Amino acid sequence: MSLPKTLAEDVARNLVMVARLLDEDPEQAYAYSRVALRLASRVAAVREAAGFASYATERYGEALAEFRATRRMTGTVDLWPVMADCERGLGRPERALEMAGAPEVHKLDKAGQVEMRLVAAGARQDMGQADAAVVTLQSSELASNAVHPWTARLRYAYADALLAVGRDSEARDWFAKAAEADHDGTTDASDRLAQLDGVQFVDAFDEESAGGDHKDAAESGAAAAAEDRVLPEGELDARPAQDAVTDTKADEDTEADEDTDADDADDDQDGDDKADAPAAAAGAAEDANDDLTDEVDPSSFLDSPFRAPGRPERDDD
Repeated sequence: MSLPKTLAEDVARNLVMVARLLDEDPEQAYAYSRVALRLASRVAAVREAAGFASYATERYGEALAEFRATRRMTGTVDLWPVMADCERGLGRPERALEMAGAPEVHKLDKAGQVEMRLVAAGARQDMGQADAAVVTLQSSELASNAVHPWTARLRYAYADALLAVGRDSEARDWFAKAAEADHDGTTDASDRLAQLDGVQFVDAFDEESAGGDHKDAAESGAAAAAEDRVLPEGELDARPAQDAVTDTKADEDTEADEDTDADDADDDQDGDDKADAPAAAAGAAEDANDDLTDEVDPSSFLDSPFRAPGRPERDDD
């Protein structure tokens, strides 16, 4: 079905965003797929993209409906394994097993058949048939030493199935083989292998934080130890003597300060006395005049102008 140029460009932009965000932000990819679906719901590529966006966000009912619509439009069986996995997501593992035995499986390519085997093994595990899941995964593709895009996932699923039935040693070997084939990091085979080997991973940031706490604790302990340290006998004897010398020096300084203050006080007193001396002399003269005035009778000057005031007249005879 062809679309007008402008509409086709809008749809294409939304499909590009779906493909770009499908692994990083499935919810955002789902939102773009709904926009594209409203614009061109009769385009098979749009229905397929909407199906994968719904599948990535675990909306298995919507995903199954979109995949069925795509199959009707195109007639292809390429989506058969993922449709069966949607049945598992909806809680219908029996239906997934029925699809695994359908004629459509024979029309799948090698990658599609491996995917169908993985879905069937998962359905067996959902039904509690762990041993049957191990048998389902045993195939020529699993035994092959060649590495294909699906090899790591097949080996990983087989190791997980072995672990579920208690065959830990074999599971470890297959996790190692899965990690060896997983060049793109599509599985966590390396982590599972480390767990079986008893390896524990520590976050570098937590380790640095713990190191800082240990350092602070060590410094605090050292300070406490220094305070609580018992001095040798020689140091104990030396301390009082040193303290006595210090106290004596302090006393001498105090006495020197007191002597200096006393000298300053005497100098201030002498200065005050010198400053008050003229005033005292003037006062004494005034007092003497007052005394003379009080002792001499003023009328005596009338009796004899030649007689000194206050002195008795001498008799020449």
